[in-house]
Amino acid sequence: MASSWGQQVTISLFGESHGPAIGVVIDGLPAGEILDLEAIRGFMARRAPGRSPWSTARQEEDTPQILSGVYQGKTTGTPLAITMGNLDARPQDYQRLSFLPRPSHADYTGMVRFGGAADPRGGGHFSGRLTASLGAAGAVCKQILERRDIQVFARVAEIGGIADGPLDTVEPDPKVLRALADKELPVLDQAAGAKMVALVEKVREEGDSVGGVVQCLVLGLPAGLGDPIFGGVESRLASLLYGIPAVKALSFGDGYAACRRRGSQNNDPFCVDPQGRLGTLTNHEGGINGGITNGMPLVLQIGIKPTPSIARAQQTVNIQTMQEETLSIRGRHDPCIVPRAAVAVEGAVAICILDLLLVSRGVQGLGGADDGTTGRHPAGTSRH
Repeated sequence: MASSWGQQVTISLFGESHGPAIGVVIDGLPAGEILDLEAIRGFMARRAPGRSPWSTARQEEDTPQILSGVYQGKTTGTPLAITMGNLDARPQDYQRLSFLPRPSHADYTGMVRFGGAADPRGGGHFSGRLTASLGAAGAVCKQILERRDIQVFARVAEIGGIADGPLDTVEPDPKVLRALADKELPVLDQAAGAKMVALVEKVREEGDSVGGVVQCLVLGLPAGLGDPIFGGVESRLASLLYGIPAVKALSFGDGYAACRRRGSQNNDPFCVDPQGRLGTLTNHEGGINGGITNGMPLVLQIGIKPTPSIARAQQTVNIQTMQEETLSIRGRHDPCIVPRAAVAVEGAVAICILDLLLVSRGVQGLGGADDGTTGRHPAGTSRH
């Protein structure tokens, strides 16, 4: 089914943008995992709308309500269901759009695919609103991973061509990455961040939007996760990340830059660190060889398109009359979705990594936080 994903950890998203609620059912989680509900709420608050200059004015608390799968604060091992109400929906804003498909939205394709039966309001099930459900599942998986010293971080690497500062992908500082979660705009270079905010405000005033790039890193991964060919880490991550509606590009390691080099420039030479662990001197491959993790930090970049809902006049076709018309979209929309998308990316990557870990070791073999199963770069440590 299109809205379900996973092998060992499976998720199933449900709901529509302007329906009563959205949510997720997570199956295959290990039993006995303590869930910190405040940490889940904190993670969700980072993605929630209506709290920043680049966010839609729609006010949603996104407070997760756990319906099943938790008893006395711990996972039961049975399906965990989470729901969040749509408290600030305005379905009336979309009456005219039922016959005027918005450019670069799924209005037309969804109409064709489901024969006109799909809920069109605010994009319905195609809406970025569903990334809240993805984020809730990711918040649960992040906690399970963090107890095993595996940490997932995401930052805004670029908005509208304005790049954040460089990051060491061989030995990234976990403290620096951890601090990103406390920032309204998760960037390393505050001067670059100020320019990004100014650009977003400019395009908002112009009735336009802007896209960018999210960079995600996973620290503490053991070597040996994933499979060759179609079961590789890149393939598994791509199959989930492209479920985020705004994602249009994905690269690992140095991405396209690696494709412009010679092998002698791009290869990651193996080495032994002072603790006697095998690693590589560089990390151009982003922690993956042959679809399988090599113990170095996992690094990937996710391209986020400009929000297609803009106030500027655009051409469309009235599907009732089959005449071309001009459409200007009014309402509550993000001039830049990139900062909120970073949280969705972080959650999605956490889901995939936990699934890979459980497929490799099984629920019984996952072990606890102190079982010594993490890889060459446990979060918070250095190889020197």
